Amino acid sequence: MLGDRVLSKDMSLRHLTKSTRTLCGFSLAALLILSGAGMTRSEPYSAKVAAMFPSDLGGFHQRLMRPLVTLAKQGILQPEYFAPNTDQNDSSPFLGAEAEYLSAGGEKLLVEIVRLRDDSGAYALLTLVAKKMKAEAGSQDLRGGDVGTASLIGERSVMFFSGQTFARVTNESNNNAQPAIDLARLLAATLDKGEDDIPVLVKHLPDWQRAQRNALYAVNLGALRDAITRQPILDALSFEGGTEAVVANYGQAQLLIVEFTTPQFSIDNDQRILAKIQELKSQGQAVPSAYRRVGNYSVFVFNAVDEKSANQLIDQVKYEKVIQWLGEDPYLYERLQRYVAQTSAGVLVAVLKSSGLSLLICLGLGTLSGALLFRHRRAQQAAVYSDAGGGVRLNLDELTGASNSHRILGPGTRPESDSTQS
Repeated sequence: MLGDRVLSKDMSLRHLTKSTRTLCGFSLAALLILSGAGMTRSEPYSAKVAAMFPSDLGGFHQRLMRPLVTLAKQGILQPEYFAPNTDQNDSSPFLGAEAEYLSAGGEKLLVEIVRLRDDSGAYALLTLVAKKMKAEAGSQDLRGGDVGTASLIGERSVMFFSGQTFARVTNESNNNAQPAIDLARLLAATLDKGEDDIPVLVKHLPDWQRAQRNALYAVNLGALRDAITRQPILDALSFEGGTEAVVANYGQAQLLIVEFTTPQFSIDNDQRILAKIQELKSQGQAVPSAYRRVGNYSVFVFNAVDEKSANQLIDQVKYEKVIQWLGEDPYLYERLQRYVAQTSAGVLVAVLKSSGLSLLICLGLGTLSGALLFRHRRAQQAAVYSDAGGGVRLNLDELTGASNSHRILGPGTRPESDSTQS
């Protein structure tokens, strides 16, 4: 009976005009999107989604909310871009929606928010969206911003991540990014910051401050296959157990660092990778320019000029082990002692340096002041006393200046003091 209904509907559609059939097609697509919206907004997620979008933020007012249509059209919400699901009760790797906001100046802004399982997933989505936007707009310039933990600003949009949340704000009225930045800052202030830092693996890239600008972070194989094309060795990787990776370009070479959560995962993947490389070589297929296991890292270099330069790039990757104790740290007292000793030594050296510098400055100023005072007093004494010791000096060489003649006693004249005494 269901087949008869479909057949009858199909026969009825044939009698419709082309424009009518096109309109029906769009209506059906809209119905599917709305039904998806109902599934996305269904309990228990509707309250969580609504809480992500405040009704008013500063001078911005929310108008409407809908599913993540824009990101879905860009092909970003594919399952292979998100971390493998470890919780059977959690069917979706993310939670999110998009909403329109209206500014006080009448500008319409689109806000997209995606909440993931952890901070690494949010940062991975940020780098993925940035890569997609650059590919779509050609050489679109995305500069770093100060919104959230890390952000990128385009011609009319800003995207950022903060904790487990990724967000993108786009000015749909014009190409002015400032209203989007203002709204993004207000939105970021309402979000949990989480660890408030980018993943540590990014900082293990050679010259990571520069490489980070175009690096791609991945928590599943989908993003790696997009970034590193025609490399079947990637099929040997497993992202089970929280594996994460980062890809960065160094000239024409691509460096890939894959971090495994345990040494056993690292050893298992290393053995599988080495076997896969031998298999690909025997089949004459593409293989990495160089590969090496570094601690819990599997490090690849693709498309390098030669094997030597590829190995030199791998040499710059350092694995730093981090140990977390489930109970009390047995080495806490020793570390505290070492920290106090190092801190005390540093403080002592700083005090000695500052004291020595202050002493030198005081001695210098004292010497200078004493010299100036000594010269000043000598000048005063030279003006009061003559070099004749107060006696009469004959002006034989006519070099002595004229004396004050009115104070010279005449013949037969006594000084006033003698006259008074007599």
